[in-house]
Amino acid sequence: MKLRDLAHARSGDKGDTSNVSVIAYDHADFDRIARTVTVERVKAHLAGVVLGEVERYELPELGALNFVLHRALAGGVTRSLALDTHGKCLSSCLLALEIEA
Repeated sequence: MKLRDLAHARSGDKGDTSNVSVIAYDHADFDRIARTVTVERVKAHLAGVVLGEVERYELPELGALNFVLHRALAGGVTRSLALDTHGKCLSSCLLALEIEA
């Protein structure tokens, strides 16, 4: 199953850092998402695009995880020659992550 089956995402970017929040559609799925969508898995899934550290913040009352992706925008949105590595695209890529059924 894909993460997008259980959650949606919101994103933003500033400079060379992207911020992606993964929010469970149903709060009952939050524990499974939190257990499965780890820093290590996110970093591996976005390897080659996210070159820096990945930080994760949990917001259990909201049923959400927030990931801060450093060195993720090829120098920053206004400097990057890449057209599709900005926050919204990264959030869509993250939702393609395979998770336990």
